[in-house]
Amino acid sequence: MQTYRYPGRSSVRRPRTLLAAGLVAGLLALSGCGASDSASDASSGDSKRAIGAAEQGAADAASGKAEQGAGGAPSQKKKSDALPSGIHVIRTATLSVEVTNVPKAAAVARSVAESSGGLVASEETERVDDTHDMSHLVLRVPQGEYDAVLKELAGTGKLLSRTSSAKDVTDQVVDVESRIATQRASVARVRKLMEQAGKLSDVVTLEGELSSRQATLESLLAQQASLKDRTSLATVTLDLSEPETVVKDGDDDPGFLDALGGGWHAFVTMLLWLAMAAGAAAPFLAALAALVLLWRLLRRRLPGRGKSRTAGAAGSSPAPPAS
Repeated sequence: MQTYRYPGRSSVRRPRTLLAAGLVAGLLALSGCGASDSASDASSGDSKRAIGAAEQGAADAASGKAEQGAGGAPSQKKKSDALPSGIHVIRTATLSVEVTNVPKAAAVARSVAESSGGLVASEETERVDDTHDMSHLVLRVPQGEYDAVLKELAGTGKLLSRTSSAKDVTDQVVDVESRIATQRASVARVRKLMEQAGKLSDVVTLEGELSSRQATLESLLAQQASLKDRTSLATVTLDLSEPETVVKDGDDDPGFLDALGGGWHAFVTMLLWLAMAAGAAAPFLAALAALVLLWRLLRRRLPGRGKSRTAGAAGSSPAPPAS
């Protein structure tokens, strides 16, 4: 049996098949492009967000640097002078400075302390040997101006000595604050119990306990005030003195005037010694003169006794023989 083919029908089916395949390929290509576009859009969005975050961080860092640069010198100064927050330190210093004029230097020291926001705790000035003055000052200055004040005080004259010390009392400050909080809570509890007490004996007992706890609280508050004063203001002890040595002439060889002055001094010294010797011998000389005068007076009052002795001596002599 012979089979017949219809060339017209097969030729019509092939273009339809090719058209369907082209449509499917186009749809797939469009979907792939859409997916890639969405993926690219997502990735671009992520990248934009990352870039934006980076730019924001850079902007923040730049603004921080700008703020630091705007106040760079003051902030750096505060960092070097002031203490970090939460740190409590007691600073003390002692300066000994030699100046040409103590009253003027003391006035400068007072001005420096007051201009820095501090005060003069005590001042004592005295004159030594009627030749030079000495002054002792105790200054209280803020912690932030401590180094600047020391530098200015040391520049008022010749620095002889300088000592400084710093004591960290942060633990002590924290401990006192904690004890104050605990003691205040304890006082509040005792007061609440007093309000609820119904017996007189309980009230009396609670009053005694309240007085004791309030006294402890006041002591802690006094310690806190003392620590706050010593940590907020540094103590600077300043000793001012004038030079004791006197400038001498360059020529130390003795001259005519020096010899004349030395001879005159020796002459006056000799006269003084002679006068002292005469004064010491005067009583003995006076007594000797009185004895001599008394002897002469006695001799004058006894003239007959002397004549009788003379006559007796003449009568006793042998007579000459007669011729």
